[in-house]
Amino acid sequence: MSILKETLGATKNNETVTKYTLENQNGVKVSLLDLGAVITHIIVPDRDGVFEDIVLGYDTVPGFEENKPAFGAVIGRVANRIANACFELNGKKYTLDQNDATNCLHGGLFRYEHCMYQAECSEEENACSVSFTRLSKDMEQGFPGNVTITVTYTLNDANELMLEYYAVSDEDTVINLTNHCYFNIGKGGHKCKDVYGQNLQIFADHYTPISDILVPTGEIRPVDGTALDFRTPHKIGSRIGEAAPDDSTVAGYDNNFVLNEKEEGEVAKAVIYSDDTTGRILEVFTDFPALQVYASVGLDVDGGKEGMHYGEGSGICFETQNYPNAVNMPEFPSAVLKAGEEYSRVAIFRFDVME
Repeated sequence: MSILKETLGATKNNETVTKYTLENQNGVKVSLLDLGAVITHIIVPDRDGVFEDIVLGYDTVPGFEENKPAFGAVIGRVANRIANACFELNGKKYTLDQNDATNCLHGGLFRYEHCMYQAECSEEENACSVSFTRLSKDMEQGFPGNVTITVTYTLNDANELMLEYYAVSDEDTVINLTNHCYFNIGKGGHKCKDVYGQNLQIFADHYTPISDILVPTGEIRPVDGTALDFRTPHKIGSRIGEAAPDDSTVAGYDNNFVLNEKEEGEVAKAVIYSDDTTGRILEVFTDFPALQVYASVGLDVDGGKEGMHYGEGSGICFETQNYPNAVNMPEFPSAVLKAGEEYSRVAIFRFDVME
């Protein structure tokens, strides 16, 4: 196991951006930045031993400074949508940015992917880690409480990338952290045209229907009979153009799945994502209660890695999370973090190949 540390460049504010590359004994590499705590590269083999980079992103600091699609970024303080960009906590109303119709999406206009983190490296015999920490100050993005956030990325020799989210606040607040990595495990990796011919299985019997502005209605419905039924694996593109007649699902996939019930704190399998051509497999495990699957609906980005244009369907996100708008929906799992209590969640991405 090893960690290579190198300077990628500087931000507009003249902050030095450092790239950390973790490599295991199998040649799998994961690269990270202290800007946005982003995942910039994940390099894994196919069934023939060909190593390719399977995540979308940029080659330069200016690309990641802008990063409108949030390629590879940590999302907070509250990922996904908050309806009407407001919520109440302890009898007080908090108003946020409306950056998605009337919603607040991924924290608003000032987002975590634009922030610098303090990094700390750790190397062990069978695993290596980088921990990124920052202080989200009271009323940053409109949320109460000074919150210290740490995201630790660990790569081990079992070809697992573990993401551990930790936070503590000095006031009651709300929180929902995730990572917004766009994967494409097809031939060419991130240069593969789209993910539509790849296979997906999601361990979720239910989903949260949405309104016309993409926030949950509060109902929880079975996936049976909808395009969101991935209980058995099938091609991502086979039903991608289908939306429910009542628009409770998105044609193209930008939906929240309710992961099958598990014990609190249990890390269970959520996703199997595979490609028949390359033989690559990505399995996702998590203790989060839900998963947003986003198949790059409307993505249109020039200037990606190696000069790539990333269009619709170029990648797919598996955003382990709490339910969207949970802070306004008492029937959903609570998004409240009490003062002094610890927020701790995990997601694991396991890479393999078909035999």
